[in-house]
Amino acid sequence: MAYIRTKICGITTIEDALCAAKHGADAIGLVFFAKSPRCVSIKTAQEIVQQMPAFVSVVGLFVNQNVDEIQRIINSVSLDCLQFHGDETPEFCEQFNRPYIKAIRVHSENDIQAALNSYKSARALLFDAYHPNTYGGTGDAFDWTMLPEKINRSWILAGGLNPDNVIAAISQTNAVAIDLSSGVEKDKGIKDHSKIKQLMQKVKGFQAA
Repeated sequence: MAYIRTKICGITTIEDALCAAKHGADAIGLVFFAKSPRCVSIKTAQEIVQQMPAFVSVVGLFVNQNVDEIQRIINSVSLDCLQFHGDETPEFCEQFNRPYIKAIRVHSENDIQAALNSYKSARALLFDAYHPNTYGGTGDAFDWTMLPEKINRSWILAGGLNPDNVIAAISQTNAVAIDLSSGVEKDKGIKDHSKIKQLMQKVKGFQAA
């Protein structure tokens, strides 16, 4: 059974970050998009990063932000990877000389294929639900049958995942990496520690089966 890598995104407090790490998350995500209810300040991000144990990656999420703002954050916060969730081009993503993930809001099978053809330099592609006005964190899933049977590169499943459907999602899509935010929350930006624990237990149980 393949190891399922798990990222808990939209972390806003040290307590939530440590909970994710304690229960086995491989990465946490910090949102720097001001319009998101899960946005963190540079100061809060620095405090969270300082408390993270070894081997838990920290991913910084950006949405259609300008170069100077992104660079200022990169210079201030120790991020292992960047995640671009907007309409950024491959050239834009590449200029920071950091590993990056490109999120794709899946509206059709063509969106998936276009991303596979365009973002060849991405560390991974993240396939999320399409919403015309919202960039991620909607709590909605997309039609997983749109995913190709075989994807010959690193990719991450996101969108509407929660402890109740995560095993069905992994089984149906053969995903080896998942990204959750709203599915393990009490409220936007406030994680539910019992849901994180439940989710990670299910993922670990699936891996061990």
